[in-house]
Amino acid sequence: MKPILGIELGSTRIKAVAIDGAFRPVSAGDYTWASSYENGIWTYDLKEVWTGLKTALSRIENREEIAAAGVSAMMHGYLAFDRDWNLLVPFRTWQNTVTGQAASELTEAFGFNIPQRWSVAHLYQAVLNGEAHVPQIAHITTLAGYVHYMLTGVNAIGVGEASGMFPIDSGTLDYDAGMLEKFNALIAPRNLPWKLEDLLPGVLTAGEDAGALTEAGAALLDGLLPAGIPFAPAEGDAGTGMTATNAVAPRTGNVSAGTSIFSMVVLERPLERVYEEIDLVTTPAGAPVAMVHCNNCTNDSNAWVSVLREAAELFGAAPGSGELYTRLYEKSLEGDADCGGVLVCNYLAGEGVTHMDAGRPLVVRGPDSRFTLANFFRAQLYSTMATLKIGMDILAGEHVAIDSLTGHGGLFKTPVVGQSYLAAACKAPVTCMETAGEGGPYGMALLAAYRLNRDEGESLEDFLSGRVFAGVSGSTVQPDAAAAAGFDAYIQRYSALLEVERTAVEKL
Repeated sequence: MKPILGIELGSTRIKAVAIDGAFRPVSAGDYTWASSYENGIWTYDLKEVWTGLKTALSRIENREEIAAAGVSAMMHGYLAFDRDWNLLVPFRTWQNTVTGQAASELTEAFGFNIPQRWSVAHLYQAVLNGEAHVPQIAHITTLAGYVHYMLTGVNAIGVGEASGMFPIDSGTLDYDAGMLEKFNALIAPRNLPWKLEDLLPGVLTAGEDAGALTEAGAALLDGLLPAGIPFAPAEGDAGTGMTATNAVAPRTGNVSAGTSIFSMVVLERPLERVYEEIDLVTTPAGAPVAMVHCNNCTNDSNAWVSVLREAAELFGAAPGSGELYTRLYEKSLEGDADCGGVLVCNYLAGEGVTHMDAGRPLVVRGPDSRFTLANFFRAQLYSTMATLKIGMDILAGEHVAIDSLTGHGGLFKTPVVGQSYLAAACKAPVTCMETAGEGGPYGMALLAAYRLNRDEGESLEDFLSGRVFAGVSGSTVQPDAAAAAGFDAYIQRYSALLEVERTAVEKL
């Protein structure tokens, strides 16, 4: 089989991965970028999208032979365009926590949790704010939807990606018609020249035809890919993470951990009530999923690693980045199960699960705390998943069954460490596969392979289990009772620390 390409525009890197006929990664490229905080909004310059894509694609081998491709990106956020696809306001990313009023009003109106980062919350907040661009809107989409449209001319996205824009009806595999009516009724007094359904991209499920690379799209990439390549429906990083970890069946789940951290658990039944801390989204095939999304994960611990590297350099040491992370992660295993009284809040940005509109990273300890390097760094790693645990404990209270969790992303690149802490936090076995560090673009490549090679009637679940992951090796860590008790003790104190965090946000 010719190579198949997956692209992901993540929050820190734009990545491309090509896989072969055995679904193994064979070449990869990336480009580092970062959001900027401008006029009170976290954003990216869309011009850099194309610079980054071309840089990442230039490192893919045998590009002229690519048989299929797909685009993924960080979910949610707000990209608003006029009729001619001119951007009306700078891209508002998922990191922003400026839509509190809109999210609250929509959640009440729909009887369905609408988080602040969802596209419809951004749109409704712009309406409430009376922003000048609102009457001009002809299209709203996500970053993946924008790139897919520019490359293929098809204004449609995968159902998993769509479920982070507006609620999906899992029966029709389309936007919830009743909620669309409620939204339009809310804005009717403002006499806007559009209805919401006219602005949203179309919805496609995994395996459907989502167009092909056009001549104009190929030109945007400076000819790095030939026109005519068929594309899979664009998906968000949540959907590609589920795909990359074979977690699309009921009672399975995955945790993606990098700049942000989120869990996805495929549900057997609806939750009993609405929780602000839990998003209800879908798999790329449209099955219902409970999602716990946290804005903050490894950024603060990465900053501390940089400080510790500076300290080592004072003594003439020059540890490589990979070695330094590995040593610190492994050192944390020597720490106390409850981190010896050392507490860390890693909030650089606001956090929806704990209702914070901004962040101030904190390290707090009492005079009797056991302040060692092992305890300090263990607390750093606990902090990366502490907020996630708060949400996962809600699912446990709803008796949501989880047979297995699969971890992927940078937090799991050092073997065992991140797995063991996540297993303790969620009280479930955690598996990591060989592709754990590059889940997103790999998952998108698998969705493109499914689009190209699925048999008639073959479900995504069967394709992944029977053809992609059959016999694939991975390591599984079972939850340790003592570690789980230690994490529970840490979380009790962490909940108190959040009150200190609120004061820090207010005063500093």
